This record gives sequence, structure tokens and C-alpha cells, in this order.
Amino acid sequence: MNLSLKPDMTGKVVVITGGAGVLCREFAKALALCGAKVAILNRTLSKAEEVAAEICAMGGEAAAVQVDVTDKQSVEAAHEAVLARYGKCDILINGAGGNHPRATTDQEYFSAEGLDNDTKTFFDLDQDDIQFVMNLNFIGTLLPTQAFARDMLGRQGCSILNVSSMNAFTPLTKIPAYSGAKAAISNFTQWLAVHFSKEGIRVNAIAPGFFSTEQNKKLLWNEDGTPTARTGKILAATPMGRFGAPEELLGALMFLADDKASSFVTGIVIPVDGGFSAYSGV
Repeated sequence: MNLSLKPDMTGKVVVITGGAGVLCREFAKALALCGAKVAILNRTLSKAEEVAAEICAMGGEAAAVQVDVTDKQSVEAAHEAVLARYGKCDILINGAGGNHPRATTDQEYFSAEGLDNDTKTFFDLDQDDIQFVMNLNFIGTLLPTQAFARDMLGRQGCSILNVSSMNAFTPLTKIPAYSGAKAAISNFTQWLAVHFSKEGIRVNAIAPGFFSTEQNKKLLWNEDGTPTARTGKILAATPMGRFGAPEELLGALMFLADDKASSFVTGIVIPVDGGFSAYSGV
């Protein structure tokens, strides 16, 4: 991994939730290369251990910690584990999140014809499935912030970085719960930035555009590997005409994580989207 920006993170303790995900594992590796001690929090411990092993093989320092970010006791246990291993958290990255197929409609535009067949319409969405997505994204950011922001009180150079989405700016069709949840993350980022401003804790967010990951694989690619119609629409609405690569988020990450580079930056959401948010479609 070659980093164009490489701030000195020596001695910093970085906690990343969802740390074994496609995007956040790149975050973890990059920050470890900058000298940080990285705690990789993930629901599936074995996946976090794989990332930690990769970082250690690179000569970095990392530890895997199991957590369910929607469960307060689990988050508190993870916090205690990080404290015991590395000490107080300096940088928290709330990367855990995602959608669920059951919280997704089959239709982009409602059609009454769907009521009479197996089409999953807006009216078929189940409250529990919607709640799952809201909890995973919003509560899954709230609880880790409550746990780890305590470590930052009264200390210099601490910050929180949330992962929002382009859905937060303009909701995408079919995924109402995920779009609403990410809008909440952007709003919560601003709220936290103000709330913790007198403590010197900066709070910002990155809003990735379209990246092809395991999570959205079925929406973007057919079983034979060809692009879906949705992929065609996405790329047509992205001026750069392609999906982003995980490493293309690292510049924004390094800027926001480095207290020297962004010491007067708080409460912002940076789109990394290939121009998607700038294009009107005309």
C-alpha cells in the first residue's frame, strides 16, 4: 500500500468499528502504516483477526475485538478490551453499517400491479427489518461514540470520523431504510461536532459514492458477472464513469484524521463520489 498522505500517527490509538469490511480494512491498514495502534472491532471476530494478522505481517500494530455495535453491553466490553490492550482511544472511526435485502423494495416507482403478485412493494416492508437497518447504522454509531468519546475528554488531538453515504444527500430508490439511516449519520455528525466542540473533539464524516463491495454485490452484478441495470444507472450518473476503489477514500481519511492538517475542521461531510453529487443528470 502506497500512501500519498502519511501523517505521523505514532502512539495514537485508533478504534474502527466494522473494521473487517471492504472499506474499513483499508482504513485500518493505512493508519497502521502511519504508526497507529489499531483496534479492529467487528461482529465476526475471525474476520477481524484476518485483518489484524495482515497488519502485523506488514509490521504494524493491530488487535481484533469482537463487538455487536447495536448492543450496549457488547460495546462496553469491547471498550474495556481496547483499554486493557492499548489504553485510551484517540481516534474513533464508526464504520459499521449497511443495508439488508429485506428492507429493500423491488420497485423503483410504485405500481399497483405489484400488489397482486410476488413483488415486494413499499407496503410489504416489515418494521423489524427497517428497525434492523436503522439500529445497525445509527445506534451502531451512537453506542461506540458514547463508549469511546469518554476517553477523549480533556485530551488533545482526538477526533471521531463517521461513515455516511451519498444516500444522505439524495435518497436512492429501493433502499428507504438505508437512505434514512445515513441521513441520520450526517445530521448526527454535525450535532456531535457542536456538542463536543468545547472539549476539542473534532467530529467529521466521509460520504462514499459508489464502491462495489460484498454488501451491494447482488444489486450491482448479475450471477454471471455482468452489470445489472442499476449499475448502468449508477455509472451514467457518475461523471467519472466508474466505481470507486477503496484506496481512493484514504486521502479524505488522512486529512480528517490528522489533527495538524484539519485542526479547524469539524462538522463536515466530505463526498468521495466521482462527481455523483455534482451531476444533475442533464
